[in-house]
Amino acid sequence: MPEVSRFFGISIRFYYNDHEPAHFHAAYGEFEALIEIDTLSVLRGQLPRRALALVLEWAALHRAELRADWNSARIGEPPLPIDPLD
Repeated sequence: MPEVSRFFGISIRFYYNDHEPAHFHAAYGEFEALIEIDTLSVLRGQLPRRALALVLEWAALHRAELRADWNSARIGEPPLPIDPLD
């Protein structure tokens, strides 16, 4: 599962050939959530409120890059790194 970004202790990853809808995995400590790229809704799991807010802020800024990385991972290509949240 390639990591595409890391900020404030949060790791953003994709699984190769993952299921629809397009989403990414955000992990913070023992917490993990699957976030849908198009709607930025939590599909499964949970993150602490502050970590989730940071992830959603970051994802809103990088939605096109997330979509491109999702498409790459779906066909087995490595996703590209995405700038972290500053």
